[in-house]
Amino acid sequence: MNDTYFVTGALGCIGAWVVQQLVARGDHPVVFDLGGDPRRIRALLGADGLARVRFVRGDITDLEATKREVAACRPRAIVHLAGLQVPFCRQDPALGARVNVLGTIHVFEAALAAGVARVVYASSAAVFGPSEDDGTAVTEQVACAPVTHYGVYKQCNEGTARIYWLEKKLTSVGLRPLTVYGVGRDQGMTSGPSTAMKAAVLGVPFKIGFTGPTDFVHASDTAAAFLACADGGEPGAHLYNLHGDTVDVGDVVRAIEAEVPAARGTITCQGPRIPIPPQLDGAAIRAAYPNLPHTPLAAGVRATIARFRELHAAGDLDRSDLPR
Repeated sequence: MNDTYFVTGALGCIGAWVVQQLVARGDHPVVFDLGGDPRRIRALLGADGLARVRFVRGDITDLEATKREVAACRPRAIVHLAGLQVPFCRQDPALGARVNVLGTIHVFEAALAAGVARVVYASSAAVFGPSEDDGTAVTEQVACAPVTHYGVYKQCNEGTARIYWLEKKLTSVGLRPLTVYGVGRDQGMTSGPSTAMKAAVLGVPFKIGFTGPTDFVHASDTAAAFLACADGGEPGAHLYNLHGDTVDVGDVVRAIEAEVPAARGTITCQGPRIPIPPQLDGAAIRAAYPNLPHTPLAAGVRATIARFRELHAAGDLDRSDLPR
């Protein structure tokens, strides 16, 4: 396709997978990120693939810098993934608001100024509040009642996107994943299962800090959804849940043990349930984008462990998320 896409927060997990898929299909990702460590992208692309990515160091809380860089690359679309996750927003709510809320406004302003037609941004299932675990899948129409600053900020961004459509006719799509897992998922409230897969490969014990069922979606499927929404769709301000497989964390531990029998008994889970409904209804995005991939959990665990093994054998497996 040979199109350019402006990707904020691309040094994070979902961003790394978005960049990997853009490179794989021959497009040109422009990575706009405050951080300087491309380890997650490198883990997916290797050194040769990394050389095909253009990195621009910048801060989305700086409006003029954001507008300048978007205008310079004239992208087909913006994929906005930059943001601080639950623990960081809890530690510093003011900083979380500047990055997650004000930064998102800056991205929309930059899109308007540069004439970019579509913004796809990361919302979150954290906009929902706790619910009874009665097996009911939560639709986009369920009222939001977030229990974290992070969830409140994401809900605010959804409102921001709606106003930019109502007042400026800027099309956007917000996606609401819950527990994203896979290579590169090493931060945030729900990163434990991915770190557990890494620990199993390394032969070290690890305890996942939450229990119960949650909606797991593989990072590759998450990235594919962002790119499908960036490539086209109806005008408007759209919101979609991302549903993968609703599985108990204990079953994930057993899936890890099936791939790494030597890890049996070393990977555990303990702690409260995630205060977000464990099953999202993904029918709306499937209707709008019917060809989205779905990686079953067992296959996703297998692929993640296989890649961790490759990186470990090459001496390139990052261990920063493991207890010291």
